[in-house]
Amino acid sequence: MTTTLVVGKFLPPHAGHSSVIAAASDADGSRCHVVVCAAPTDAIPATQRAEWIRRSHPDVNVVVVDDICGHLSDTCEPECSLAWAELVREVLGERIDAVYSSEGYGAPFADALGARHHPVNPERRTHPVSGTAVRLDPYAQWEHLAPWVRAHYVVRVAVVGAESTGTTTLARELAGHYDTLWVPEYGRAYSEAKMAEGTYDTWTSRDFEIIAAAQQANEDALAEKVAREPLRPGLRPLLICDTDALATTIWERRYLGRTTPAVQAIADARTYAMYILTDFDIPFVDDGTRDGEHLRGEMTEHFQVALEARSEPSIVVRGPRRERLSVATATIDRLLQRDVPVPAP
Repeated sequence: MTTTLVVGKFLPPHAGHSSVIAAASDADGSRCHVVVCAAPTDAIPATQRAEWIRRSHPDVNVVVVDDICGHLSDTCEPECSLAWAELVREVLGERIDAVYSSEGYGAPFADALGARHHPVNPERRTHPVSGTAVRLDPYAQWEHLAPWVRAHYVVRVAVVGAESTGTTTLARELAGHYDTLWVPEYGRAYSEAKMAEGTYDTWTSRDFEIIAAAQQANEDALAEKVAREPLRPGLRPLLICDTDALATTIWERRYLGRTTPAVQAIADARTYAMYILTDFDIPFVDDGTRDGEHLRGEMTEHFQVALEARSEPSIVVRGPRRERLSVATATIDRLLQRDVPVPAP
């Protein structure tokens, strides 16, 4: 059996990377390893990049390794190739027969491993794309990205707020205004299920961990669906999120008196292009599951403090529905313009 290897940053994975991995994994009787280099300064976590590669190439073995002397590049000194070769042998624990790459460092790195080198599309004619080009303008390289990678670049706007402050109404109206999708609040469905089974009065940290994880999973699924649609000229794709895991941390604090590390970690791992906080200046509507009218002011303050501690921009919307929608769309319109900088996801 031939053991093949592809090494790179994959920041992010694109069609050029996929062509190299496909060539390495399609070799007769081959077992293909893909090594993803990780560095603290990477814009996208290596674990996320590895998961994207697994989705595109489920039959290859994908491992993440910490960068040791700078990512392999065409300007690497021989010592760098030797250090990477030693690391790969240690991590994979087997001899590598062939290295596949489209980069200039592929040949010296293969030599350091005592392996053959197979260049794949080194002149980038088949797939004229690079990770640098994607990072500079992912929308200009859209056709070279898998839908699950594109989903990372969908502009996500989170609408959050206390009970009965119009978050769902605004999320639905924003999605209608922009003709896009919106992510319903998973916690509402979860609460209704607990009420039906008679456990609504008993909450645990595990409940909130489930809610936070499911909210993000649903969000990612709909972001990918948005990413499969054609890009609109000059505009970024948009997804509206009715609440998020940050809100879950605040609800956990309300019911349990604290935010647990597991739920906080889920919230900290996700960022948004912007937050919209709905004020509590509208009448309270009891839908059968709500009981916090007297806490709306306090909860809104908790949201304000939490949002101030985050890096994303945020706005507060007040007043009647039309006024809220007008304020929100005026801000989102700017986010969607591709020639205007937007916070990185």
